[in-house]
Amino acid sequence: MTEFSSIGSHFQAQTSYSRHRTPASPSWARPVEPYKEYADVLQWIELPAPASTGGGDLWEIIAARRSVREFSREPLELAQLSQLLWAVQGLTAPGGQLRACASAGALYPNETYVVLNRVTDCPSGLAHYDVRNHRLALLAEGDFSEDIGAACLGQASARQAAAVFAWAAVVERCAHRYGDRAYRYIYLDAGHLGAQLQLAAVALGLGSVNIGAFYDDEVASLLGLDGQREVPVYLTAVGRPG
Repeated sequence: MTEFSSIGSHFQAQTSYSRHRTPASPSWARPVEPYKEYADVLQWIELPAPASTGGGDLWEIIAARRSVREFSREPLELAQLSQLLWAVQGLTAPGGQLRACASAGALYPNETYVVLNRVTDCPSGLAHYDVRNHRLALLAEGDFSEDIGAACLGQASARQAAAVFAWAAVVERCAHRYGDRAYRYIYLDAGHLGAQLQLAAVALGLGSVNIGAFYDDEVASLLGLDGQREVPVYLTAVGRPG
Protein backbone atom coordinates (compact mmCIF):
# COMPACT_ATOMS: atom_id res chain seq x y z
CA MET A 1 0.00 0.00 0.00
CA THR A 2 1.35 3.41 -0.94
CA GLU A 3 2.01 5.60 2.06
CA PHE A 4 0.66 9.10 1.57
CA SER A 5 2.92 11.85 2.86
CA SER A 6 1.80 15.41 2.32
CA ILE A 7 0.49 18.32 4.33
CA GLY A 8 -3.04 17.25 3.39
CA SER A 9 -2.62 13.69 4.64
CA HIS A 10 -0.98 14.92 7.85
CA PHE A 11 -3.86 17.32 8.41
CA GLN A 12 -6.35 14.47 7.97
CA ALA A 13 -4.43 12.27 10.41
CA GLN A 14 -3.80 14.93 13.04
CA THR A 15 -7.44 16.06 13.12
CA SER A 16 -8.92 12.55 13.20
CA TYR A 17 -10.99 11.31 16.11
CA SER A 18 -10.55 7.85 17.58
CA ARG A 19 -11.66 6.21 20.82
CA HIS A 20 -8.15 6.79 22.15
CA ARG A 21 -7.45 10.30 20.91
CA THR A 22 -9.19 13.59 20.30
CA PRO A 23 -7.36 16.73 19.15
CA ALA A 24 -6.55 19.06 22.03
CA SER A 25 -7.51 22.71 21.99
CA PRO A 26 -4.58 24.81 20.77
CA SER A 27 -3.00 27.04 23.38
CA TRP A 28 -3.85 30.18 21.43
CA ALA A 29 -7.59 29.46 21.14
CA ARG A 30 -9.93 31.45 23.34
CA PRO A 31 -13.68 32.07 23.38
CA VAL A 32 -14.70 34.94 21.14
CA GLU A 33 -17.94 36.77 20.47
CA PRO A 34 -20.50 34.85 18.34
CA TYR A 35 -20.87 37.86 16.02
CA LYS A 36 -18.38 40.15 14.38
CA GLU A 37 -19.59 43.72 14.41
CA TYR A 38 -17.90 46.83 13.04
CA ALA A 39 -18.15 50.07 15.00
CA ASP A 40 -16.56 52.41 12.44
CA VAL A 41 -18.10 52.00 9.00
CA LEU A 42 -18.61 54.23 5.98
CA GLN A 43 -22.34 53.59 5.94
CA TRP A 44 -24.98 51.25 7.29
CA ILE A 45 -27.00 49.72 4.46
CA GLU A 46 -30.41 48.81 5.82
CA LEU A 47 -31.86 45.72 4.18
CA PRO A 48 -35.53 45.04 3.40
CA ALA A 49 -37.14 42.47 5.67
CA PRO A 50 -36.69 38.96 4.21
CA ALA A 51 -39.59 36.64 3.47
CA SER A 52 -39.89 33.40 5.44
CA THR A 53 -42.73 31.83 3.44
CA GLY A 54 -43.20 30.92 -0.20
CA GLY A 55 -40.08 30.64 -2.32
CA GLY A 56 -41.09 27.89 -4.71
CA ASP A 57 -41.12 24.11 -4.58
CA LEU A 58 -37.96 22.66 -3.00
CA TRP A 59 -37.70 19.68 -5.35
CA GLU A 60 -38.01 21.88 -8.43
CA ILE A 61 -35.39 24.23 -7.05
CA ILE A 62 -32.96 21.35 -6.42
CA ALA A 63 -33.53 20.01 -9.92
CA ALA A 64 -32.89 23.44 -11.45
CA ARG A 65 -29.66 24.13 -9.55
CA ARG A 66 -26.66 24.56 -11.83
CA SER A 67 -23.36 26.40 -11.61
CA VAL A 68 -23.68 29.57 -13.68
CA ARG A 69 -20.44 31.21 -14.80
CA GLU A 70 -21.69 33.93 -17.13
CA PHE A 71 -23.71 36.87 -15.84
CA SER A 72 -25.51 39.77 -17.44
CA ARG A 73 -24.92 43.40 -16.49
CA GLU A 74 -28.35 43.58 -14.86
CA PRO A 75 -28.05 44.44 -11.16
CA LEU A 76 -29.44 42.56 -8.20
CA GLU A 77 -32.28 44.20 -6.35
CA LEU A 78 -31.52 45.11 -2.75
CA ALA A 79 -34.47 42.96 -1.64
CA GLN A 80 -32.92 39.96 -3.43
CA LEU A 81 -29.59 40.53 -1.70
CA SER A 82 -31.42 40.76 1.62
CA GLN A 83 -33.16 37.45 0.96
CA LEU A 84 -29.91 35.72 0.00
CA LEU A 85 -28.13 36.93 3.13
CA TRP A 86 -30.98 35.78 5.34
CA ALA A 87 -31.12 32.41 3.56
CA VAL A 88 -27.55 31.56 4.53
CA GLN A 89 -26.84 33.43 7.78
CA GLY A 90 -30.09 35.01 8.92
CA LEU A 91 -31.45 34.52 12.43
CA THR A 92 -34.33 32.05 12.47
CA ALA A 93 -35.21 31.65 16.15
CA PRO A 94 -35.69 33.82 19.23
CA GLY A 95 -32.58 34.37 21.32
CA GLY A 96 -30.32 35.70 18.60
CA GLN A 97 -28.13 32.65 17.88
CA LEU A 98 -29.72 29.97 15.68
CA ARG A 99 -29.46 30.73 11.98
CA ALA A 100 -30.76 29.53 8.63
CA CYS A 101 -27.78 27.28 7.90
CA ALA A 102 -26.32 24.48 10.02
CA SER A 103 -23.05 24.94 11.92
CA ALA A 104 -21.05 22.62 14.17
CA GLY A 105 -21.97 23.35 17.77
CA ALA A 106 -24.02 26.35 16.59
CA LEU A 107 -20.77 28.36 16.66
CA TYR A 108 -21.03 29.87 13.15
CA PRO A 109 -17.32 30.67 12.65
CA ASN A 110 -17.77 31.92 9.08
CA GLU A 111 -18.42 35.63 8.66
CA THR A 112 -20.15 36.84 5.48
CA TYR A 113 -18.65 39.60 3.35
CA VAL A 114 -20.07 40.84 0.06
CA VAL A 115 -18.35 42.47 -2.89
CA LEU A 116 -21.12 44.74 -4.13
CA ASN A 117 -20.61 45.14 -7.87
CA ARG A 118 -24.14 46.01 -9.04
CA VAL A 119 -26.96 46.19 -6.52
CA THR A 120 -29.83 48.67 -6.85
CA ASP A 121 -30.12 51.38 -4.19
CA CYS A 122 -26.75 50.32 -2.84
CA PRO A 123 -23.26 51.77 -3.35
CA SER A 124 -20.60 49.61 -4.96
CA GLY A 125 -17.95 48.45 -2.55
CA LEU A 126 -17.06 45.93 0.15
CA ALA A 127 -19.50 45.14 2.95
CA HIS A 128 -19.88 42.88 5.98
CA TYR A 129 -23.17 41.27 6.97
CA ASP A 130 -24.28 42.33 10.44
CA VAL A 131 -26.20 39.19 11.41
CA ARG A 132 -27.68 40.49 14.63
CA ASN A 133 -29.32 43.50 12.95
CA HIS A 134 -29.78 42.14 9.40
CA ARG A 135 -27.94 44.97 7.73
CA LEU A 136 -24.72 45.59 5.82
CA ALA A 137 -21.73 47.54 7.08
CA LEU A 138 -20.09 49.30 4.12
CA LEU A 139 -16.35 48.98 4.73
CA ALA A 140 -14.99 50.44 1.49
CA GLU A 141 -16.66 52.17 -1.44
CA GLY A 142 -15.71 51.72 -5.08
CA ASP A 143 -15.56 49.22 -7.92
CA PHE A 144 -13.73 46.10 -6.73
CA SER A 145 -14.92 43.80 -9.54
CA GLU A 146 -11.48 43.60 -11.16
CA ASP A 147 -9.82 43.03 -7.78
CA ILE A 148 -12.06 40.13 -6.81
CA GLY A 149 -11.79 38.65 -10.31
CA ALA A 150 -8.00 38.77 -10.18
CA ALA A 151 -7.97 37.33 -6.64
CA CYS A 152 -10.07 34.40 -7.88
CA LEU A 153 -7.35 33.34 -10.32
CA GLY A 154 -8.78 35.56 -13.04
CA GLN A 155 -12.17 33.83 -13.12
CA ALA A 156 -14.54 35.95 -15.19
CA SER A 157 -17.55 34.88 -13.14
CA ALA A 158 -16.25 36.75 -10.07
CA ARG A 159 -15.61 39.86 -12.13
CA GLN A 160 -18.96 39.77 -13.95
CA ALA A 161 -21.21 38.86 -11.01
CA ALA A 162 -23.56 41.43 -9.52
CA ALA A 163 -22.34 40.39 -6.07
CA VAL A 164 -19.71 38.04 -4.71
CA PHE A 165 -20.25 36.48 -1.30
CA ALA A 166 -17.00 35.75 0.57
CA TRP A 167 -16.88 33.71 3.76
CA ALA A 168 -14.04 34.09 6.22
CA ALA A 169 -13.64 32.00 9.35
CA VAL A 170 -12.93 33.44 12.80
CA VAL A 171 -10.88 30.38 13.73
CA GLU A 172 -10.93 30.80 17.51
CA ARG A 173 -14.72 30.86 17.58
CA CYS A 174 -14.66 27.17 16.70
CA ALA A 175 -11.17 26.10 17.86
CA HIS A 176 -11.69 26.97 21.52
CA ARG A 177 -14.19 24.07 21.66
CA TYR A 178 -12.97 21.65 19.00
CA GLY A 179 -9.23 22.20 18.83
CA ASP A 180 -7.54 21.48 15.51
CA ARG A 181 -10.64 19.55 14.45
CA ALA A 182 -12.24 23.00 14.09
CA TYR A 183 -10.61 23.45 10.70
CA ARG A 184 -12.65 20.54 9.35
CA TYR A 185 -15.85 22.04 10.72
CA ILE A 186 -15.03 25.47 9.30
CA TYR A 187 -14.76 24.03 5.79
CA LEU A 188 -17.85 21.85 6.21
CA ASP A 189 -19.82 24.86 7.44
CA ALA A 190 -18.66 26.90 4.46
CA GLY A 191 -19.88 24.15 2.15
CA HIS A 192 -23.32 24.31 3.76
CA LEU A 193 -23.41 28.06 3.19
CA GLY A 194 -22.45 27.81 -0.46
CA ALA A 195 -24.98 25.08 -1.18
CA GLN A 196 -27.79 26.90 0.58
CA LEU A 197 -26.97 30.14 -1.23
CA GLN A 198 -27.16 28.37 -4.59
CA LEU A 199 -30.63 27.03 -3.82
CA ALA A 200 -31.79 30.44 -2.61
CA ALA A 201 -30.47 31.99 -5.81
CA VAL A 202 -32.48 29.56 -7.95
CA ALA A 203 -35.61 30.38 -5.93
CA LEU A 204 -35.09 34.05 -6.85
CA GLY A 205 -34.45 33.36 -10.53
CA LEU A 206 -30.74 34.06 -10.19
CA GLY A 207 -27.59 32.18 -11.11
CA SER A 208 -24.56 31.44 -8.98
CA VAL A 209 -21.28 29.56 -8.90
CA ASN A 210 -19.25 28.51 -5.86
CA ILE A 211 -15.54 29.36 -5.97
CA GLY A 212 -12.87 27.46 -4.06
CA ALA A 213 -9.89 28.51 -6.19
CA PHE A 214 -8.54 31.87 -5.07
CA TYR A 215 -5.36 33.53 -3.88
CA ASP A 216 -5.80 33.42 -0.12
CA ASP A 217 -3.56 36.37 0.62
CA GLU A 218 -5.22 38.59 -2.00
CA VAL A 219 -8.75 37.84 -0.81
CA ALA A 220 -7.68 38.39 2.80
CA SER A 221 -6.07 41.71 1.90
CA LEU A 222 -9.11 42.83 -0.07
CA LEU A 223 -11.41 42.09 2.88
CA GLY A 224 -9.04 43.57 5.46
CA LEU A 225 -8.36 40.26 7.23
CA ASP A 226 -5.18 39.20 9.01
CA GLY A 227 -5.19 35.78 7.29
CA GLN A 228 -4.53 33.90 10.55
CA ARG A 229 -7.18 34.59 13.15
CA GLU A 230 -9.69 35.27 10.37
CA VAL A 231 -9.11 33.44 7.09
CA PRO A 232 -11.01 33.37 3.77
CA VAL A 233 -12.37 29.91 2.98
CA TYR A 234 -15.02 30.09 0.21
CA LEU A 235 -16.74 32.43 -2.24
CA THR A 236 -19.92 32.42 -4.33
CA ALA A 237 -20.59 34.69 -7.30
CA VAL A 238 -24.25 35.65 -7.85
CA GLY A 239 -26.05 37.46 -10.63
CA ARG A 240 -28.58 37.20 -13.41
CA PRO A 241 -27.57 34.55 -15.93
CA GLY A 242 -26.04 36.04 -19.07
